[in-house]
Amino acid sequence: MEVVKGLFYSGDHEWVKVEGDKAYIGITDFAQSSLGDIVFVELPEVDTEFSKDDSFGVVESVKAASDLNIPVSGKVVEVNEDLADDPASVNEAPYEKWMIAVELSDKSELEGMMNAEQYEEFCSKEA
Repeated sequence: MEVVKGLFYSGDHEWVKVEGDKAYIGITDFAQSSLGDIVFVELPEVDTEFSKDDSFGVVESVKAASDLNIPVSGKVVEVNEDLADDPASVNEAPYEKWMIAVELSDKSELEGMMNAEQYEEFCSKEA
């Protein structure tokens, strides 16, 4: 299981990469591995606003469908359109294949997320 240092992690297995007031959000290696081969990703429209823990999309795999829960509040400013044509790319590079980028509305929400070491420990208890 790969965990990248410098990212924030949620208990729902999403990662957040912050650049200024923008946050890129995707699913972790643990999540994609648990799901299996991803066959479809449903993502929101640009300008959609979400509150922390809202469902922002769905990932479907050969095993199951899983809601994507946003770990921070914000407005969607970018959607990774490449995933519509190649959803399986999330399996190959989960930390490169972000799903959405949001303009953060409350940076303090990041304080409640896990760092890489905390997330590794969290996953070891779930495995």
